[in-house]
Amino acid sequence: MNRTLAQSLDTLKPHYDVIVVGSGYGGGVAASRLSRAGRRVAVLERGREFPTGTFPSKFPELRAEMQVTGKRLRTGTPTALYDVRLGDDMHILVGCGLGGGSLINAGVALRPDPRVFADPVWPGQITEDGLLDEGFRRARAWLRPARDPEAGSRVKFQALAKAGAAIGHAPVAPEVAVSFEDCVNPAGIRQPACTRCGDCCGGCNVGAKNTVALTYLPDARAHGAEIFTHAKVRHVSRSADGRWSVHIDRLDGAAVAGATLTLSADQVILSAGTLGTVEILLRSRDLGLPLSDRLGQRFSANGDIIAFGYGASVPVNGIGVGHPAKFDMQPAVGASVSGQIEIRDAARLDHEICIQEGAVPSSLASALPVMFVPNGRLLGALQSLVAGVYKGPFASLQTFFAVSHDSGSGCFAMEGDRLALAWPGAKDEPVYQRLDALLGQLVTSVGGAYVKNPLAGSVMGHQPSTAHPLGGVAMGREAADGVVNHKGEVFAGLRSTAVHKGLHVIDGSVIPRSLGVNPLLTITALAERTMLHMAQDQALHIGT
Repeated sequence: MNRTLAQSLDTLKPHYDVIVVGSGYGGGVAASRLSRAGRRVAVLERGREFPTGTFPSKFPELRAEMQVTGKRLRTGTPTALYDVRLGDDMHILVGCGLGGGSLINAGVALRPDPRVFADPVWPGQITEDGLLDEGFRRARAWLRPARDPEAGSRVKFQALAKAGAAIGHAPVAPEVAVSFEDCVNPAGIRQPACTRCGDCCGGCNVGAKNTVALTYLPDARAHGAEIFTHAKVRHVSRSADGRWSVHIDRLDGAAVAGATLTLSADQVILSAGTLGTVEILLRSRDLGLPLSDRLGQRFSANGDIIAFGYGASVPVNGIGVGHPAKFDMQPAVGASVSGQIEIRDAARLDHEICIQEGAVPSSLASALPVMFVPNGRLLGALQSLVAGVYKGPFASLQTFFAVSHDSGSGCFAMEGDRLALAWPGAKDEPVYQRLDALLGQLVTSVGGAYVKNPLAGSVMGHQPSTAHPLGGVAMGREAADGVVNHKGEVFAGLRSTAVHKGLHVIDGSVIPRSLGVNPLLTITALAERTMLHMAQDQALHIGT
């Protein structure tokens, strides 16, 4: 279970057949499939490896795993697990570590409404070549999403059911990438059953969550891939001999500060996530790589919102207890998400909403009272400091994760050496008014107060936040309307369909619009679809 995958940067070879930049869903799929095909693969991850059992369990540990970047702010180490980007118009949270966002997400694995892919913003081949369904089949086979068979007995599920009655919607149990029984997964890794400790978003110390670090990456390693952490790719360039050069900052502390490395590869796959891939390509373009002028555009926050209900009149038991458990919570908390309310609209796709009950990780528990003090809830907060967050007011704290649809109007650019997002009208997107109204109704129906952002008025301000950044390297039919084609091949200029041979993007940055559901399954399916095309084009045997 605790076998490590990564090796020292000192063992890097100067050249590989394929360099995969990033280790989330897209990078994991690419590394697994190409190593199975016999390619010499190197995976470069900027963060650290977190073997099962090493995720933060206490608030001081969590605080040490926070890196925060803003226009005039930079705190934390560059390999800290939680990467928070503060923006003038929107804040973004992403994971940093071997396994990417899969380490700290809720694991909710849903397929979007078919109307999402029918949107003409996608290249037509996405729905026409028949490989998308096969991509989803493969993604499901490896991530093995399942419904908690005991979801209905979770107190937070029952609290959502009581609140949902006010708007005429009953919750259902969504599929999550969690193993609810002991198993040996497709990568040959033994995984114990979920203990329902509620810590999915803090990092699963049980080993039951089906992260990329427990699925695709160990499979890649078993087939010969070399995996490296503490390697931040700054840009890529094309050499005169047609090979790609990958320029890396070492973050391992083994070399002098600012030490850099340059590797070469016949093929480079950028899978550094929306923020990482956009930044690498923007910097590469500034250094002379011809790319579409659509780069950085069409950013979507996936209609995301994270909010709270404080002071509900019903018990919720929505604070994780961790593993080993810090508190004997009966019945158990459950996975981070056990229930969701699905609001469908046959006439307006953009009005569809998915609202999920959530669990706060145990490592954040002791800080919750302090978080709510700035909102005038001092009395309840102090009571919880004395009684503990598993009793008193915070035993009824509701956490909501909601996803819907936005306009995807954000745009990235480099400000000096920092990636910056511009979306002046973000907070006025209609989706947020709809979500606020619904969540407010849910919370007040059980006697609570709706708290959109407990840190409003602090450094967080009143901007919307997202944990599902999409786009910026959007698919298109040609360079005039996208940055990559439907296969993830990068367009080599401003107005043509010509591509840079050997340069692909495989992650959430290629998605050209909001999905209306948690994106992990779609990112994985699109990655599998890209690999199927690559196998056809290069006559590779990539497995099933």
